Amino acid sequence: MHASSSYPTFQVFLAVFIAMAIAMIVLPFWIKLLKHKQIGQQIRADGPQRHLVKQGTPTMGGVVILLAMTVSALVVAGFSKHIHLLPVLLVIMATLLTGALGLIDDITKVFKQRSLGLTPKAKLAGQILISVLFCLAAVNWCDVTPVIDFPSIGTINLGILTTTIPIGDGFQIPWLYVIFVTLLIAGMSNAVNLTDGLDGLAGGCVLICMLVMAAIAFATNNLSIALFCGAAAGACIGFLWHNTYPASIFMGDTGSLSLGTAVGAIAVITKAEVVVLVIGGLFVAEALSVIIQVLVFKKTGKRVFLMAPFHHHLEKKGWSEPQVVTRLMIVSGILGCLGFAWFFTGLL
Repeated sequence: MHASSSYPTFQVFLAVFIAMAIAMIVLPFWIKLLKHKQIGQQIRADGPQRHLVKQGTPTMGGVVILLAMTVSALVVAGFSKHIHLLPVLLVIMATLLTGALGLIDDITKVFKQRSLGLTPKAKLAGQILISVLFCLAAVNWCDVTPVIDFPSIGTINLGILTTTIPIGDGFQIPWLYVIFVTLLIAGMSNAVNLTDGLDGLAGGCVLICMLVMAAIAFATNNLSIALFCGAAAGACIGFLWHNTYPASIFMGDTGSLSLGTAVGAIAVITKAEVVVLVIGGLFVAEALSVIIQVLVFKKTGKRVFLMAPFHHHLEKKGWSEPQVVTRLMIVSGILGCLGFAWFFTGLL
């Protein structure tokens, strides 16, 4: 491992492989345990009727995803030279805390036998707290500047309203940037959660997003973050082996909420806060479809989509589940390429 530390690209691919191997090996045992304990997904009654057959499918696969990517990232980073560990530790901490929030939500669903777990207010409060703490830590300990970058366009300084607390060298609270980061991370967390409604959809799109973010992190000399992105991608690959249609296990809120948080947190560390909205554009579109549906229905009593999120609308239009997943993954790949191009060349 020490000999390979001079080859950062090898380290990233190693992180992918280790996480993938852990997920593929552990998941069959996890699935058997969940089946033995009769811990399964509760399907929403108002969803597509064809989904009712998924009732009872093992859930909380996100536990294994989190295990695989955390172990892989820490092992590879720990044996690598000249890597700044604090940024990746902060991202891992935010990811695991959100994963714990999602796990509580999943457990609540299972034991109360309903498709809704924690109340929306409780879940959102937890996401906001995690996002605020991550932002403050990133600004004060990882030298993240409170500005947002629009490649080839310009920057917006969100540090103009900053309070400095006399602790150590001064603990800064850039209020506007904290609000922005909180909206970004909590929003992305919920967006991935809303996307997680079809077999392989959220996992496949997060995989694509993480590969693009790994390239951005690598190019901006954030090697520890690149390793984490690689580990997350590898964990998604291992999970997808068991999550493709018809799924043997779902990631649950444990996986979807935490992976969304990870995407947002990575964007903050790599200063790709705006570009990630393009790279993860599919998640944004899914969330917007729900917001539009709710707002329009409340105001007019009419529905814009046959069903929200948008992937259910496509099902209602007659697309099969594998068709929806494959085509939306292609769209996600295109958006990932556009975001990548914008970040590095300033061109969409």
